[in-house]
Amino acid sequence: MLQLVIGNKNFSSWSLRPWLLLKQAGLPFDEIPIKLRQPDTTAQILRYSPSGKVPALLDGDLTVWDSLAICEYVAELAAVRGVALWPADPKVRAEARSVSAEMHSGFPALRQHMSMEVAAFHPDVEKHPDALKDAERVAGLWVSCRQRFADAGPFLFGAFSVADAMYAPVAFRFHTYGVDLPPLAMAYRDALLSLPAMREWASGARAEADGKA
Repeated sequence: MLQLVIGNKNFSSWSLRPWLLLKQAGLPFDEIPIKLRQPDTTAQILRYSPSGKVPALLDGDLTVWDSLAICEYVAELAAVRGVALWPADPKVRAEARSVSAEMHSGFPALRQHMSMEVAAFHPDVEKHPDALKDAERVAGLWVSCRQRFADAGPFLFGAFSVADAMYAPVAFRFHTYGVDLPPLAMAYRDALLSLPAMREWASGARAEADGKA
């Protein structure tokens, strides 16, 4: 059985990405939750991951850390079961990887000024100009993909892929902060938020915020 070490569902955006991908792939796994921002958080994580950060995926004697690396490994596991988590076409797959990598390494202002807080709703909070520039770039990526792949399904490249898992926390962010989006980007955000797995994650986040988890 796979085990996924995750942080708080309310604000651990990096944990959400592989968690959602595992759910969408139908791969069974156990959660190992660790409360972040506690005096012993790093020590608790180091029991499972050499990086001292979440998430980490445990598969027997293998530990995979870093969200994108975990997603790549999950995609390989899913492929054995006939579940594709990357586009089949090599050129489209290369674009999907580029889109995913940009999310992995970019958008620092969005991360800093619109941190993920699933259980909150702050549409009236003044938005930092640099965060809005990042949001505009993200929305542009979404619109570009949806314009070209709408006939193949509701996600960035039609069927759900690693790229969608990478942007799932942004969907929560855009909802929390009431970010204005073009219609195609809004529809994509809503498609992500309506996934049963995303609803499950949001329910867990609300339970944490209410002190019930």
